[in-house]
Amino acid sequence: MNRYPERILSDKNAFLKKYQVIRNLILFIAISLIQHPLAFGQFGTLSQEAKVSLITVGPGRELYSGFGHSVIWIYDPVLKLDNAYSYGSFSFETGNFYVKFLRGTLPYTISVAPLAPQSAYWRAENRSIKEQVLNLSTSQKQKLYNFLETNHLPQNREYQYKFFYDNCATRLAVALKAACGDSLEYEGYKQEKLSFRQWIDRYAYLQNPWADFGMDLAIGTPSDEIADPEQATFLPDNLSKAFSKARMITPCGILPLVASTKELNRANPMSRNHRFTPMVVFWSLAIFVLAFTYWQIRRQKVNFTLDKILFSIAGLTGWLILLLWFGTNHGVTAYNYDILWAFPLWMPLIFFISENRKPSWFQYLLIFYGFLLLCATGNLMKHNLVLIPILLMLIIRVYYMNNTLSKIPNG
Repeated sequence: MNRYPERILSDKNAFLKKYQVIRNLILFIAISLIQHPLAFGQFGTLSQEAKVSLITVGPGRELYSGFGHSVIWIYDPVLKLDNAYSYGSFSFETGNFYVKFLRGTLPYTISVAPLAPQSAYWRAENRSIKEQVLNLSTSQKQKLYNFLETNHLPQNREYQYKFFYDNCATRLAVALKAACGDSLEYEGYKQEKLSFRQWIDRYAYLQNPWADFGMDLAIGTPSDEIADPEQATFLPDNLSKAFSKARMITPCGILPLVASTKELNRANPMSRNHRFTPMVVFWSLAIFVLAFTYWQIRRQKVNFTLDKILFSIAGLTGWLILLLWFGTNHGVTAYNYDILWAFPLWMPLIFFISENRKPSWFQYLLIFYGFLLLCATGNLMKHNLVLIPILLMLIIRVYYMNNTLSKIPNG
């Protein structure tokens, strides 16, 4: 008979434990709802008059704007909602801004602002603006709006920007897929098959040939991969064309994703007078180096000032390539075979030779570097043949130094 009070006490303890678990669960849900009420889609309900558009902005004159821009615009006259969502924002006030920018770790964010002030800015920059109204149902518009607003929450808005793989254009396709699900037939941009580098060349060279050369110099073999149809939409123009080819499956049949297209601003043709392009400058330098070397050989002059300048620049370029290769997180600066001609150890090895002494190992260095230059010819197309005069200058001076070594005493 003494067991019954114990059993009652045991049942009571079990009930209390279950009650505490349920109470804690209820408290957790309540706190979550209080702290994150918007996470459940409670951003307001769009009206039947709401409009969703893809806004595509053409390239500008500056390098940062030379590839264009994309935003999603949600406009609801009933709610007086005018939100243009952009995934291309960053702050100059970020700590160690330039270090993070160079290393590829600068956080980018989604920003929201009315479209009109932004359009005025783009017009002032003489950039084209195109609106494509999307053929979405009311529920799809709401899902897209909730998705973008959720992304704009302080805890969600930052992301690690990747120029080729995760940028202001590619994120909009992800948002559209999240809103439409299987109702969307989207294949990306299929009109052309180009590598990432070729796509960059198409835009960057028009803006600034020197910037295009610098970008070619910085990026490695991942940039030479052919971009698949979805990857090609890292360019806003390609995203716009991909949207125009996409379709929506609706109860009324298959409809185009883009219901209508409107040109909001037409850019005036820009004059581009690029006289001193890398091709012009490097060929001019190559001719000078050839003529100067010929003069030195004819006069039997022994002087390595030009070599110390030329190979110091090549060496420093090599160290920069190594920094971008191993010290950054861009994902596209690795496996850069420009390191073959931009041999880092030229800086400081070139200073070990002078008119009065030569190291015993220097001739072996020249033979090894000659082999590297031979291998570097396989990378000629990377720079649209600009590499030819660069390699020519280096080969000429290696030939000069090798022929001159016999006239210098061993050091």
